[in-house]
Amino acid sequence: MSLIKSISGIRGTIGGKVNDNLTPLDVVKFASAFGTWLQNTQNKKNLTLVIGRDARISGEMVSSLVTATLQGLGINVVDLGLSTTPTVEIMVPELKADGGIILTASHNPKQWNALKLLNGKGEFISGENGAEVLALAENEDFNYAEVDDLGKYETRNDAFDIHIQQILDLPMVDVEAIKAKKFKIVLDAVNSTGGIAIPMLLDKLGCETVKLYCEPNGQFPHNPEPLKEHLGDICELVKKENADLGIVVDPDVDRLALIDEKGEMFGEEYTLVAVADYLLKHKKGTAVSNLSSSRALRDVARNHDSEYFASAVGEVNVVNLMKEKNAVIGGEGNGGIIYPDLHYGRDSLVGAALFLTHLSKENKTVSQLRAGYPEYFMGKKKIELTPEINVDDILAKMEKEYQNEEVSTVDGVKIDFEKNWVHLRKSNTEPIIRIYTEAHSQEEADKLGDDIIAKIKSLI
Repeated sequence: MSLIKSISGIRGTIGGKVNDNLTPLDVVKFASAFGTWLQNTQNKKNLTLVIGRDARISGEMVSSLVTATLQGLGINVVDLGLSTTPTVEIMVPELKADGGIILTASHNPKQWNALKLLNGKGEFISGENGAEVLALAENEDFNYAEVDDLGKYETRNDAFDIHIQQILDLPMVDVEAIKAKKFKIVLDAVNSTGGIAIPMLLDKLGCETVKLYCEPNGQFPHNPEPLKEHLGDICELVKKENADLGIVVDPDVDRLALIDEKGEMFGEEYTLVAVADYLLKHKKGTAVSNLSSSRALRDVARNHDSEYFASAVGEVNVVNLMKEKNAVIGGEGNGGIIYPDLHYGRDSLVGAALFLTHLSKENKTVSQLRAGYPEYFMGKKKIELTPEINVDDILAKMEKEYQNEEVSTVDGVKIDFEKNWVHLRKSNTEPIIRIYTEAHSQEEADKLGDDIIAKIKSLI
């Protein structure tokens, strides 16, 4: 399946047949549906949408189609051009626009692209709203503007400056403390827009940036998901350059991975842990992540007499719970930092600024900072589903089987044991049950996963 229509947007591979892949007709249909939905829900004429794209090869083509479609509906377009997901999210309310579309397939390989949909607050639209947009697309219930009412088009080239200035103005970002350290940082931006935005930020923070794959040409030099197995080049370069740390971002710059001064992974899960440690030290409050994120965040929150809550998987769910609990910090264990004092969206730029502030004030190396956090290891396994397997039935049996443990059914079934946990959930995109585990060693995490698979098979 190369075209995935979901409540958060539409994602697919470029080329191929209509309705099977992300073809020009699919782009136009979906942009029409979102524009129409906005017109139906906003009681005003002259709507304005902000759009921006990552550097992937198909971006310019997809952007042209989206722009022309929105203008055809009578909607004005402000085009940021090459941008980042968090920058578009910030510019929607900044420009008092009615919504936004980010053209990015995030960490997917170069043949993919997607339309991600934002409301007037610059936040991802809700599941309910997404379902309404999908229904409009299905029915092709569009009414385009007449010639005198076509939307206007303008470009902006100051969005990165505005985004970065808002970060520098945050009270918890200590620009002078960072400048005093004169950090040397290697950056891998996977040849996308992080190669423009992150060096601009680091320059303002007085850091020296060594650029690796920072040419925004969309030719990803490795798999763009910032996982250890894809990051050998930057790990080597950090050591060779005697750098203080390495920063890795995905193509749309909403996930932040860090490399220590020895060329070792800081751990994707620990980006959020470190930033939360810094913030909760100065402001007692609440931290939020999703059910599949590391227990280390809970430990750090408790260490600061703060509360921790877990949401269902998915950025929209994390944001909803953060608002409900008035969280100081939140995010996802994949390196996604959500800092509500700036905006409710995953943002590598603010994540980097907060981490560097923490590093400056702790007066430690990155590896020393990491050594101070609880040591956890994650396992990720899956069970392929056949048509006769009833997933809901299996999950209900597992919940009953472990009823004497701490069990959450917010999203699948998560079982918290004293020293480890397992999270079972049905995949939204493929016929599998995902099995996430975490323990104090990789062997324990993997063994727990195998034990749970054996238990599930005994229940089928």
